Amino acid sequence: MGGVPAKPPVAEIEVDAHVVRVSNPDRVYFPASGATKLDLVEYYLSVGDGIVNALRERPCMLHRFPKGLAGEKVHQKRLPAGAPPWVETVQLFFPRWKRTADELCVTELAQVIWAVQMSTVEFHPWNSRRADTEKPDEWRIDLDPGPECDWETVRRAAHLSHEILDELGAVGFPKTSGGRGLHIYVRIPPDHGFTEVRHAALAFAREVERRADGEVTTAWWRKDRDPAQLFVDYNQNARDHTIAAAYSVRGVPEARVSTPIRWDEIDTVVPDDFTIFTVPQRYAELGDLHADIDEHVFALAPLLEWAERDAAD
Repeated sequence: MGGVPAKPPVAEIEVDAHVVRVSNPDRVYFPASGATKLDLVEYYLSVGDGIVNALRERPCMLHRFPKGLAGEKVHQKRLPAGAPPWVETVQLFFPRWKRTADELCVTELAQVIWAVQMSTVEFHPWNSRRADTEKPDEWRIDLDPGPECDWETVRRAAHLSHEILDELGAVGFPKTSGGRGLHIYVRIPPDHGFTEVRHAALAFAREVERRADGEVTTAWWRKDRDPAQLFVDYNQNARDHTIAAAYSVRGVPEARVSTPIRWDEIDTVVPDDFTIFTVPQRYAELGDLHADIDEHVFALAPLLEWAERDAAD
């Protein structure tokens, strides 16, 4: 029989002063577990302060999956159309394409939930903020294992990085990548451009490489790396290079989460421990382990001296 087609279901989510209408809340985003779009929304609500702290005032690229993981993945710099007036942006210029783009700039949780409504799974912020997008305030250490590099090597590289940070007087905030590696964030004053921060990051990476007995490399080209080595990806500090934020879900079948951890957990956790199903309880118990990162600012001068030393050598 004919008739009026049924309207797709909509869930209305109250987030502080806003209401976000989530269309197709029952759409399966993660087929392996059956987790839906609404499950993703509820996950981000459960870590609200943490994800906002990770994204606050930063230009943010979105990894969107309009049909869930079974469909196409969209890397989107420009804010999706149809945003309500309370969704904030920051305009960036991209010299390579000679054009600008207005990127999402999160200041409150409702903006995160709206982005999830627009099929965003992953949030990839810049390491600079809206006040001056050309001056990073976050140095990112990306411990990126090669295809044959095991988790024990990642752990050793993390401990070595921690040791060197302690020697420098810098406070590092580790997290799982949501993939096979680890990230360590260090807050820095926004006094340097991307080139200087990248040079400082490379100097640190080379120091890790020197002490790692061949397990770590800073070789840029994959062909020059041993697949069993770990690459310290200093180039993640270059302009317009982004990695998944703390508490960002990753677009993988297990629905893993890039999760802040304590240094004393390095030897006991594995990436699969942290998913949209397990992190909410952890967050309820521990809160945001990166909450006080802004209180530990490290001046880059010692690393820039290392960079000059390396250049002279």
